[in-house]
Amino acid sequence: MNLDFDVNKIQKINQKIKWFRRELLTWGEKHRRKFPWRNTTDAYAILVAEFMLQKTNASLVAPLYKKFMEQYPTVEALAKAEFIDIKNILQPLGLSFRAERLYKTAKILIEEYQAEIPDTEAELVKLPGVGKYTARSICANAFGQSKAVIDTNVARIFERFFGIEGGRVKSRCPILWRKAEEIAPENNVGIWNLTLFDFGAGVCTAKNPGCGDCVLRERCDYINREN
Repeated sequence: MNLDFDVNKIQKINQKIKWFRRELLTWGEKHRRKFPWRNTTDAYAILVAEFMLQKTNASLVAPLYKKFMEQYPTVEALAKAEFIDIKNILQPLGLSFRAERLYKTAKILIEEYQAEIPDTEAELVKLPGVGKYTARSICANAFGQSKAVIDTNVARIFERFFGIEGGRVKSRCPILWRKAEEIAPENNVGIWNLTLFDFGAGVCTAKNPGCGDCVLRERCDYINREN
């Protein structure tokens, strides 16, 4: 075994990760999008946002989120609401089961958690409609925990930049989750996650990515392979 080769390889990978992180965070300082749920650490407000954002464009969620939070500002208010009213507000977002799961979650939070949002991933995933991604987003954004996340936008960035290939279902791919954990900074992981979301949504898009102006183009495997 060539130990020198292995050490050099690890050093190069670490250097690439540090560069990737630095460039993206710098980009994010100017380009991270401003949404109302990003201006709070209130766990309930973030939980509602995460439900509404599931498989939905954030720009479509923003006006409905504002209306929803004005009408149901607390877990208690949501749990006391008429289900049909919740369903009608969320109907423009699609996914008919979304309203039902959110309503059930509110009821469970009242009955089992004294209207408090759990602050652990293990407890959050027990709630209806809360998977690994949603739970970790809440942990990171509401409770300041170092929880990296993967969605299709984030997976696409990792696969292109680092030249890796995840599974067909990105949200369940161990390779991508390990990479997310490896790359995430030690602090402010919530901000890091948001930066990745926005970069994937606005620059490293599925179709016609903005490679020409991309801050990562110098070391991106995807661009170098295409050229």
